[in-house]
Amino acid sequence: MGGTHPVVNRGRQVAALCWRLQPETGMPEILLVTSLRTRRWILPKGWPMRGMSSGEAAAMEALEEAGVGGVVSEAPIGRYHYLKEKRGRAVPCQVDVYGVEVRHTLVTWPEKGHRDITWLSPAEAAERLEEPELRELVRGFLPPAP
Repeated sequence: MGGTHPVVNRGRQVAALCWRLQPETGMPEILLVTSLRTRRWILPKGWPMRGMSSGEAAAMEALEEAGVGGVVSEAPIGRYHYLKEKRGRAVPCQVDVYGVEVRHTLVTWPEKGHRDITWLSPAEAAERLEEPELRELVRGFLPPAP
C-alpha cells in the first residue's frame, strides 16, 4: 500500500499494470486487485517512494498488494487521473502506469487476505474499472513484442 514508505510527490501516484500470457491461448491477462476501503477493482498503485524509480515503486506496490513480481517497463505505458478521497476531501491525482510482465507469484505477501485478486482479459478487466482513462488504457493493452 505504500503507507510505510515516505511520500515523494503528493498528487502523483504510480500503478502497475501486471500482465501475463495465458499458456493455452497466448492471449494477455491483466491482474486486478480490490481496494482496501471500497473493495472496488483497481490496479496495484501507491505513492512514489524515495530512493526508487517510479517503475520500481509501481513494481513494489504489485508485490505488496498482489504478491506478483516480474519485469517492469522503464517508462510509463500510460496515465490516468482520478479523485482520491483523503481525510474527507477529494484530492486530484495523476497516476503513471507501468507495465509489469509477471514472472513469479508469491505464496504469501504483505496484503494477502486484505485484498482479492483476479486475472482477466483486457476487455473484461476494463469493464470492472471505474476510471474512464484507465478503462481505455487497459482495454487497448497489447504486450510488448518479444
